[in-house]
Amino acid sequence: MSNPVEPTNARSKRTLRHELAEGALFTDQYQLTMAQLYFERDLHERPSQFDHFFRTNPNYGSHQAGFCIAAGLEWLLDWMDEARFTEAALAPLRAQTDATGARVFSDAFCDWLGEMGSFESVSLQAVPEGRVVHPGAPLTVVRGPLAMAQLLETALLNHLNFQTLIATKASRVAEASRSRPVLEFGLRRSAEFGANAATRAALIGGAQASSNVGASHLLGVTPRGTHAHSMVQAFMALGEGELGAFRAYADSYPDECLLLVDTIDTLNSGVPNAITVFSELRAKGHEPIGIRLDSGDLAYLAIQSALQLDEAGFPDVGIVLSSSLDELLIFQILAQIDSEAPRYGLDPAKLVARLSMGVGSKLTASEGHPYLDGVYKLVSIEKEGEWKPAIKVSDTPAKTPNPGLKSLFRVYDERGRSTADLLTIAGTPDPSSDEAIELRHPTQPNTRRRLEPELISEIEPLLVDVVVDGRRVRDPAPLDEMRDRRVSDIERLDPGVRRLVNPHRYHVSLSPELFELKQTLVEAALADPKD
Repeated sequence: MSNPVEPTNARSKRTLRHELAEGALFTDQYQLTMAQLYFERDLHERPSQFDHFFRTNPNYGSHQAGFCIAAGLEWLLDWMDEARFTEAALAPLRAQTDATGARVFSDAFCDWLGEMGSFESVSLQAVPEGRVVHPGAPLTVVRGPLAMAQLLETALLNHLNFQTLIATKASRVAEASRSRPVLEFGLRRSAEFGANAATRAALIGGAQASSNVGASHLLGVTPRGTHAHSMVQAFMALGEGELGAFRAYADSYPDECLLLVDTIDTLNSGVPNAITVFSELRAKGHEPIGIRLDSGDLAYLAIQSALQLDEAGFPDVGIVLSSSLDELLIFQILAQIDSEAPRYGLDPAKLVARLSMGVGSKLTASEGHPYLDGVYKLVSIEKEGEWKPAIKVSDTPAKTPNPGLKSLFRVYDERGRSTADLLTIAGTPDPSSDEAIELRHPTQPNTRRRLEPELISEIEPLLVDVVVDGRRVRDPAPLDEMRDRRVSDIERLDPGVRRLVNPHRYHVSLSPELFELKQTLVEAALADPKD
């Protein structure tokens, strides 16, 4: 049993919430029970290695991802720097009892957590944020004392799985938008303060800006947004109408005037009133930013709005599309514009160049696939000074992790396209572009591929040191650098892997030596499962 603590004031409540729900106890119960078992068996300081990877790309139902975008690492490292088993955190552990009234966690274990329970002895390698990543390849490698490496699991998965999921969705939206600006509008419908992580991930993954004011300023991005329908409704109710609302907005923000035009009648009221206000602005020496369309047939309305704006002398005014957009709907809208715009004498490319996409809850909730199946598995543990590979055998072969200490490489073909990610046994010679490479399927013995030297242009190691013995060894990457990584990696993907629907499968392969090690361990475990 555990009794909730009742703080006396709001500040105390916030402090306690941070200590208990966001600090070192931001974990699952079974992490603590395993850590105590390791402590009681004197295994808690045993060097160990865990791999974090995800098993499958998101499948949104009618469309599927062919890759993911790594994100979340920096915020995980911030959490690791701060997480400590303070007395406030240890008090509920000391008080927790089981169904018989016996204490769950001993004083000895709690004392050890208070003294040694930090991540100062843990090292991390990771694929840098913003890079393209694929199922089965480690995003993060954790090495450290068994108990603390185990206790890192929940927080690591929470930080990295979610941001990777949202960055992936954002990258697909950006792809579908044909490099037009994507604005993230999902704060109001996101999962409480998880919205801040979603905003960060969306900005890494492809969004140009966000309506989330605090997170935007934290990340050095100017927040974006216009007014809501309620502003127009208020002026209408007060007798000043839609035109009065637009004039008031333009008066307050003459150089950032972007008007929402669908409160009454988009084409017969909203756009004409916006044009009136834009003309008044121009007469005063200001240029309008644009209009926003938030309902109806967005492709048709964009075409008709552009015709009205062009005729009024505003051919360069922007048009923001919103209303429950996702990558597939954006793809369909732009295809419709390609088809219909010429009927009205409009160049579809020029019209698309005026568009921006406001994407909200479908992005920050990753609609259709709301979680990434990232896992954290023990792959090696030290015994008598020697690293021993660890194996988990599953009835589902894809769930059997790749054992041992490993290196991860990306292989580029003769076109400069990434053709496979390759896992090898750490300590063996790195693969060379001067020699043929054999790629083995992780679970299918008869599926293999051989790349001759003339088919290989580059081999790149993917994992980099980010934390060594609890000390960061790399400065945080600026947002622009993470975005550049994403753009570069996606450009080097095969077009089939980039498809929004039924993408070609990218292969993560094993070296022959790693494949044989895995098969040997699986066979040994199955031969005598009781041993």
